Amino acid sequence: MTDSTINTTFKFDNSYAEQLEGFYASFTGDKVPAPELLKLNQPLAEELGLELNHLQAEDLAKIFSGSVILKGAAPLAQVYAGHQFGGFSPQLGDGRAMLLGEVINRNGDRCDIHLKGSGRTPFSRGGDGKAVLGPVLREYIMGEAMYALNVPTTRGLAVVITGEKVMRDELLPGAVLARVAESHLRVGTFQFFAARNEMDKVKQLADYTIQRHYPELKQSDNPYIGLLCAVRDRQAALLARWMLLGFVHGVMNTDNMTISGETIDYGPCAFMDSYDPSTVFSSIDRHGRYAYGNQPTIAQWNLARLAETLLPLIDLNSEEAVKLATHEISGFSGQYQQFWLEGMRFKLGLSTTETDDLTLAKDLYKAMEGQDVDFTLLFRGLADSMQGDMNIVQDLFDDLENFNQWHIRWTERLARDPMTTEARIASMNAVNPIYIPRNHQVEAALRAAEEESNYAPFEKLMTVLAKPFEKRKGLDEYETPAPGDFPPYRTFCGT
Repeated sequence: MTDSTINTTFKFDNSYAEQLEGFYASFTGDKVPAPELLKLNQPLAEELGLELNHLQAEDLAKIFSGSVILKGAAPLAQVYAGHQFGGFSPQLGDGRAMLLGEVINRNGDRCDIHLKGSGRTPFSRGGDGKAVLGPVLREYIMGEAMYALNVPTTRGLAVVITGEKVMRDELLPGAVLARVAESHLRVGTFQFFAARNEMDKVKQLADYTIQRHYPELKQSDNPYIGLLCAVRDRQAALLARWMLLGFVHGVMNTDNMTISGETIDYGPCAFMDSYDPSTVFSSIDRHGRYAYGNQPTIAQWNLARLAETLLPLIDLNSEEAVKLATHEISGFSGQYQQFWLEGMRFKLGLSTTETDDLTLAKDLYKAMEGQDVDFTLLFRGLADSMQGDMNIVQDLFDDLENFNQWHIRWTERLARDPMTTEARIASMNAVNPIYIPRNHQVEAALRAAEEESNYAPFEKLMTVLAKPFEKRKGLDEYETPAPGDFPPYRTFCGT
């Protein structure tokens, strides 16, 4: 239902709807019974140029639940395919989501405004198209936490309670998330048309992607191999950031890998407390396909699936196309290691480069293995150890022998680095967070919201996570891992 009575400054410029007919199904969201605005990300709204101060909360609730469609919007559900846990699904698509439209933000960048949980679409595959409050708040928390941690990500713009109960294992409060991304183009978007051998549409999609995200490639001799390289490099940088923070996405299916290089779809995701490369949080990842330590390998595998869709565009000679694509995909490991090592130098307070830095960094991880060491506290505590306070980091280990030997080598390496101790500590604390979305704190906030309609823990957590690198008084409980009686943490895909 289009509503022209709500006066907004949404200046839509809907390139996907206008240029990619056949890549979506037009769709308008359900009119929910009693929409109530729970959270509005005012700073993000201002970045988008959305001047909303004159609107009443009830109008905002209608807009961001999909109950009304604003003038100029082009609501649609995108179609895509995807490899899910290694098995190919030829048609997926937005089963409970709607691209409301695109706006140009104040920096001149194009952004999607996307609603998740807005109702059944032609791609719902028997689902109800709804979302429930807990997972919606989780995605809002995680997206904003990642943004504050300087990780490319979709972001939460608003959370709306729908006023209805949604059946999962039990009746739960319904909700809709309004989120923002550079785009929602996925590896799976290319796979959908390639699987149908509709190469004209793959080319159309590739040209649109280049224009939207990588316009510098338009003058390239081979823009399609350039597109593959550009996505590879963005994903290598993104995966390095995940790994440097101990983040586990949980469902790295090809339909959850963006062409823009943003983190998307925060379902069974979490941050590690104790370092363990086999860490898995997803309840359905029984074989550890998407474990923390496997994430770079899976990213490369996903990129190979993208490469397969582009082969006829890369070169008409299939053998030459495979050769070119294989070479570029093989380069992912080197690109990832370069980004990871660069990040590790910052985390370890190194301002210069030496050939043994990679070994030094990896040996710290070896010292952590099997020690139940809190990943975040260790890196944050290294700066304190330079001031003579070794207890913070040493207390994290059961067996100190390997770590102490590593610490001696690290201290010797720092002695060859020209940065002053004061500057080094400030530099390390600027990249090693003290506050992350600790699993027990996230769960406490979600339970309070779902079971008691108490949103104070959620709001407090958002305040803490907005400044993850700045230690503040009175927040000690947000620094530490879960208490011993906190059960093994499991998260779930469905919302």
